[in-house]
Amino acid sequence: MTISPRKLNAFLIFKLPAAYFCGVRTKTLNDTTCVVSVKHRWINQNPFNSMFWAVQGMAAELTTGALMMSKIKASGRRISMLVANNNGSFTKKATGRITFTCNQGEAINDAIERAIATGEGQTIILNSKGINKEGVQVSDFNFEWTIKVKN
Repeated sequence: MTISPRKLNAFLIFKLPAAYFCGVRTKTLNDTTCVVSVKHRWINQNPFNSMFWAVQGMAAELTTGALMMSKIKASGRRISMLVANNNGSFTKKATGRITFTCNQGEAINDAIERAIATGEGQTIILNSKGINKEGVQVSDFNFEWTIKVKN
């Protein structure tokens, strides 16, 4: 069974309800890219009438995590994954629909192959950028993922 945007959105309801109720939705998931979108609304705003930074972080993390989960599933191996560190920068007020994209599927493949070949844990930094409807970047997130093959 493959992971699809529809299945991920259903997963959010049960496993990450805060993200679901804030409007975080997976739009695209393929071999190289994951795209997640969230619209600025009353429930996800901060006192400055823009999107709360944590909502942006949830959407950004989902792009990297969903791509990682998809690749791990495709490997057929039992591999654990964990965010060890993250950082974000904000360059413009996030209003309207913000789209987050991670397109590092090939880098994830390489990390999984190294983890399987060596039996040692691997670290990979995945990036997700938030872009508004005008095409302007509003935020930039990096997530340091660690993966390890389970015995």
